[in-house]
Amino acid sequence: MSYQSHYFQEAREAQSRAYVPYSQFKVGAYLKTKDGRTFYGANVENAAYPATICAERSSLVAAISEGYRPGDFESITVTVDAEKPSSPCGTCRQVLKELCDDDMPVYMTYHKGELLESTVVELLPHGFSGKDLE
Repeated sequence: MSYQSHYFQEAREAQSRAYVPYSQFKVGAYLKTKDGRTFYGANVENAAYPATICAERSSLVAAISEGYRPGDFESITVTVDAEKPSSPCGTCRQVLKELCDDDMPVYMTYHKGELLESTVVELLPHGFSGKDLE
């Protein structure tokens, strides 16, 4: 599936909900399921920094909480206010590996709307997931 320009606008909407009193670095995520449902995620910071939740994980956890399961996701779009797109952090890459198909598109954008496209496996090429335990 090709990138849809409205995904950027949806990710920007999610980004507006971020809680970032420390870094001021707002991140928004727009997750689309294979059956057409959508979930939004925003980063939520905490004074105890390791407790911060990233936008990517926020959207995935919302979907899993609603009954979706690994492999049910079509794509994720992530946006930031920076001079270039930012890729998901290591923890988010691991969660994407666990919950999403290896070939699922990961669209990374920034405030100007330009796009960097990748896949889960490209972000974490030799990743480990529950599939490896079977």
